[in-house]
Amino acid sequence: MRKLCVLALAVLCGCGRSGAPEAQGPVIGVSLLNLSNEFVVTLRDAMDARAKELGVRLIINDGQRSPERQVQQVETFIAQKVDAIILNPCEVEASSSAVQKALDAGIPIVNVNSETRAVPTAFVGSRDEESARLGMAYIADRLKGEGGVLMMEGYMGQAAQLKRSAGAIEVLKKTPGLKLLAAQTAEWDRAKAVTLMENWLQAYGTSIRAVFAQNDEMAMGVVLALERAGRKKDIIVVGVDAIADALQAVRDGRLDATVFQDGKGQGRGAVDAALKLVRKAPVEKETFIPFQLVTKENVANFLK
Repeated sequence: MRKLCVLALAVLCGCGRSGAPEAQGPVIGVSLLNLSNEFVVTLRDAMDARAKELGVRLIINDGQRSPERQVQQVETFIAQKVDAIILNPCEVEASSSAVQKALDAGIPIVNVNSETRAVPTAFVGSRDEESARLGMAYIADRLKGEGGVLMMEGYMGQAAQLKRSAGAIEVLKKTPGLKLLAAQTAEWDRAKAVTLMENWLQAYGTSIRAVFAQNDEMAMGVVLALERAGRKKDIIVVGVDAIADALQAVRDGRLDATVFQDGKGQGRGAVDAALKLVRKAPVEKETFIPFQLVTKENVANFLK
């Protein structure tokens, strides 16, 4: 009977583990925002590669953009007695209880890429306001400070959405000739971005001079909608993340610019921070990795 119980526990703990080595080592539970998103996949792959280098075992779960699901996943990690947790939060507020549950259980938790109201043991990511400032400043420069601009927002309530909106508004306030025609969410989704952009073309017509999309999935949806409507040549489009599709589109002249976010650096840094916490080694409370503007002039530096 005891052998059966041990076998059942081994199967349970192995569920959802990505590339986990069989050797003994620290076990880290990982809950990611949404694995249908290319940037989040970059985070996962970087974490997985770093964990293998360090002999760390990962249990990787897809939060499927549900803070409730993430809370449940963290509760499961606690029950499994993992050594540390890495959380890529869905929302600032709703994902906070996941962080608090880990802290209350005495398990160190590292937030990666996105923030929560509850303060984790450590944070690894980038300053999202910076990405929006870079993107909107590029638009302001291209338009010589005048024209109608649209902003396509991410999943409402997530830290990236809130802070990228704030960063973009900062630039708009300093550039009174730019008029924000509308700001609306497409939930980081390419297909939803196509539909929203088609609606905006109907509503705002020739007054649209530029679109700032808060991630590249949406930016690529905007590009597709504009190309279908024959409007791409007269509308500037800027995204964020520098995913593979976006970099290729910048090189080909379809997308005007993107802002590089170092997903590999964030993913590797999150595993490093979690392992230091497990070993009770010194760790930075916050680690910020700078964004970089990518245009046709420097895109070759970012292409693999």
